[in-house]
Amino acid sequence: MHKNLQEDEYNNFLTRLGKNIKETRKSAMLSQEQLAFNIDSARNYIGCIERAEKVASLKTLFKIAKVLNTTVEDLLKNTME
Repeated sequence: MHKNLQEDEYNNFLTRLGKNIKETRKSAMLSQEQLAFNIDSARNYIGCIERAEKVASLKTLFKIAKVLNTTVEDLLKNTME
């Protein structure tokens, strides 16, 4: 039971992170393809991060934050609730 709770919390964390990235990307008026190009990644990888299907590395989060003119801290906002 404890393991499932942690797994659920982690999945919620990834879902919120993906939502934050997507909202910030849309506010910056960038497509997934444009963001991916600017961080030297594939468009489908950005979609997977936004849908919480893949886990972004810290390096990738750093690159995403820089391109979106924000901070990693802002991308992580409200992810631990």
